[in-house]
Amino acid sequence: MSTAPTTDRVIQTTVLPNGLHVISEEMPHVKSVSVGVWIRSGSRREVGPESGLSHFIEHMVFKGTESRSAEDIARVMDSLGGSLDAFTGKELVSFNAKVLDEHLPVAFDVLSDMVLHPAFRDGDIEREKGVILEELKMEADNPEYLVHETFSSHFWKNHPLGRPILGTRSTIRGFHRRMLHHYYRHVYTPANILITAAGRVPHQLLVDMAADRFGKLPPGPQSPGQDPPCPNASLVLRNRTALEQVHLILGVPALAVADERRFAAYLLNTLLGGSMSSRLFQNIREQRGLAYAVFSELSSYRDSGALSVYAGTSRQALKEVISLVLQEFHRFKDEPVGEEELLRGKNHLKGSLLLSLESTSNRMGNLARQFIYFGRFWGLDEIVEAIDAVTAAAIRDAACDFFRPERLALTAIGPLNGLRIHRRELAC
Repeated sequence: MSTAPTTDRVIQTTVLPNGLHVISEEMPHVKSVSVGVWIRSGSRREVGPESGLSHFIEHMVFKGTESRSAEDIARVMDSLGGSLDAFTGKELVSFNAKVLDEHLPVAFDVLSDMVLHPAFRDGDIEREKGVILEELKMEADNPEYLVHETFSSHFWKNHPLGRPILGTRSTIRGFHRRMLHHYYRHVYTPANILITAAGRVPHQLLVDMAADRFGKLPPGPQSPGQDPPCPNASLVLRNRTALEQVHLILGVPALAVADERRFAAYLLNTLLGGSMSSRLFQNIREQRGLAYAVFSELSSYRDSGALSVYAGTSRQALKEVISLVLQEFHRFKDEPVGEEELLRGKNHLKGSLLLSLESTSNRMGNLARQFIYFGRFWGLDEIVEAIDAVTAAAIRDAACDFFRPERLALTAIGPLNGLRIHRRELAC
């Protein structure tokens, strides 16, 4: 057992004999506990017909265990007044619960039963195929989702990062019980499992519960490594006359999660389009009224990343919006960020971080991601100091590295009706 060397967080870590890590952060001022079982392998691990299998198994875990039905699981959690949730990402899967501290043993019993003993009944598998096919249709009807998936599939072309987390109609229909069991046995092993909890939780209680439920699992193999993706400067225009708006994404390669330059990238993203006072929001929405939704975002993975801008606008304003985004790219490369703007961005970033970590759920997730990607835990003071240390020159260097015309990718979906955009129009 070890306590993290920070002055503002009490984090303890225990490694069970089979290699499974148990991590807790005590927050004695709250009454709740958030606990998560994390699988360090998401949709990126899938190959060929497995596409969407991580997400499918996430759903199936809720369909019942060897001793509990799906209704039993729901009733127990409802009786505790708690919540039970899960999500699948490109590089991890999470099953988590939030309850009052006195209900942690019961919630952990349900959570561990779900993860360790999913029934994978044939009838449930067939029904869940229908559910997820409907989820796929629902997302396909969402143009913001559609443009993001289209951008990702072309930007990370020929790499697992470019595949949809949900899978495709073809792969989903092909799932069967034997495939689920094979994937589950190879992925849900102590080498890939991490348990984190934050809130009013004694660390030894968490360790004892984890050892009782997970301690007898054989270690199993870690997920195999993968080659990093090679980003593609794709230009994709798709005519969709049923849509009222054109939805667009402009994106460039960025940084991996643990890159030492990440704080400059965080601030660049915040000032570009990550807040209401950001350049894109103020210029494109507030001053010109060309879009309702416009924002930038960083998507970072263990060995790669992307910085992208999304906007929904009219066909008539599309080229103007693209031009305005490119102008801001150029400004960040050409002009140092002013002192007042830099201070505002830093305060926004620090405030957002500190406010988010008042939630036991967010802090539980923060523990998992810091361990998975950094192998250590950052103190809040340490993060604040790193943000404060970012200079205007560092932001400019990041912009010069990111915003290169030959690396710029564009995806636009909507009523284009013959409108064309050429590579020469994407100069920044």
